[in-house]
Amino acid sequence: MKKVITPIEVRYQETDQMGVVYHANYLVWFEIGRTKYIEDLGLNYAKMEEHNVVSPVTEAELSFKQPIRYGEKVRVETWLEQYDGIRTVYAYQIVGEAGNVAVSGTTKHVIVKKDSFRPQSLRKAFPDWHAKYIEQLEGE
Repeated sequence: MKKVITPIEVRYQETDQMGVVYHANYLVWFEIGRTKYIEDLGLNYAKMEEHNVVSPVTEAELSFKQPIRYGEKVRVETWLEQYDGIRTVYAYQIVGEAGNVAVSGTTKHVIVKKDSFRPQSLRKAFPDWHAKYIEQLEGE
């Protein structure tokens, strides 16, 4: 299983009154990690959007294990958890400086036509993406 590591340096504006990262910011970090993962496969969201197709999140799950604070340097580990030709599930771990998993989670995605939000088959619409994802699930 290929994991892509994306470093994040916690910025002050990402924290709340308790001095820890505000929970919604982890979803932003997941997106940063997911984009890097896709780019590492040689794929590109912007090219998908040129075909009037977008990939919305249909489900998100997060599990908070320990706080991350301002000034920490963390990493987002991202990998492909599941894919069936239509739905894609990415998994994430946010790992703190000491090597402990602070947050873990998944996001589920589909692709849709941007103007109508009609679901599309990734397998049919973007066979290059499909091939790369199958390759990832089968262990390269």
